[in-house]
Amino acid sequence: MSRNSSTSERQLHYEEIKAKHTSGMMMLVMNIVLIICAIAGFIYGIVLAGRGAALGIWLSLIILCVLYLCLIGPILFVGLKILQPNEALVLTLFGKYYGTLRGEGFFFVNPFVSAVNPAAENASTGATVSLEQASSGGKPSIQGFNVKRPNKKISLKSMTLNNERQKINDELGNPIIIGIVVIWKVVNTAKAVFNVDNYVEYLSIQCDSALRNIVRLYPYDASTEDGEKSLRGSSQEVAEKIKAEIQSRVDIAGLEILEARITHLAYAPEIAAAMLQRQQASAIIDARQMIVEGAVGMVEMALSKLSENNIVQLDEERKAAMVSNLMVVLCGNKDPQPVLNSGSIY
Repeated sequence: MSRNSSTSERQLHYEEIKAKHTSGMMMLVMNIVLIICAIAGFIYGIVLAGRGAALGIWLSLIILCVLYLCLIGPILFVGLKILQPNEALVLTLFGKYYGTLRGEGFFFVNPFVSAVNPAAENASTGATVSLEQASSGGKPSIQGFNVKRPNKKISLKSMTLNNERQKINDELGNPIIIGIVVIWKVVNTAKAVFNVDNYVEYLSIQCDSALRNIVRLYPYDASTEDGEKSLRGSSQEVAEKIKAEIQSRVDIAGLEILEARITHLAYAPEIAAAMLQRQQASAIIDARQMIVEGAVGMVEMALSKLSENNIVQLDEERKAAMVSNLMVVLCGNKDPQPVLNSGSIY
């Protein structure tokens, strides 16, 4: 069991290796100079052969110059690499990790190394279909291809992943539609290339899984008085938990999650109308409760002021009538209509 675990640990890469390199400009100038010298040597060898020089001298010179012109010179050109700012190249030598080339500039590396980037597309093909076969329902034939060369460079810039909106059940089981945007970047190229098959697809899948796990812990909405956290009322905290959840899953791929934000949040269409009515009813109840509390306070203040200033002496029956009238005026849905009383209430 321990042997299997140690073997799996060895298959994972945790640290980057700095690729050995030298100045690309120096190697370019040197190689061009040597190619020019090889051309001159080739011509000089032919001249020596015409003058009847020893066979071994001019033949060796010609073979050496041809060998450099046709083999060594072109191979050295393959080792020249150009990197833009925030780009990297993961290099392998005969299947073994050789190192990572970072930083902008012009470099020369081992010509036999090859760049690896599993996230790059191998090829993109485009084809046109004849209108006659499309209209007749026959099997379409490919008229042409458009092949794109894959980009083996790994971007170290901050990138945005905007996954499709998902339908997820919240804590109460209500289906909701939610979408997030994730800002991320590659921080360990060795992990990104060798530990997962495609780090972009891996990140997308882990974002979906983490989003489902976090959303199921919160209701869509909650009362502010209870202090319960919800997706709508505590979006910042929910986003931080989503970010932490995703980060814990993508550490193996050498990725860093810079930010995670909820971009869309709504009830699913099948319950949206019912939930809207529920929200409206809840809002009406809260508003009515506030109105009643305010009306009671105003009535209490009116009776207190009348008694303190001795404006009028009211018995219990008159107080009850006054309270009833004030409550109707303050809590009514419509503007009150004035009524003149010309007699006594007794």
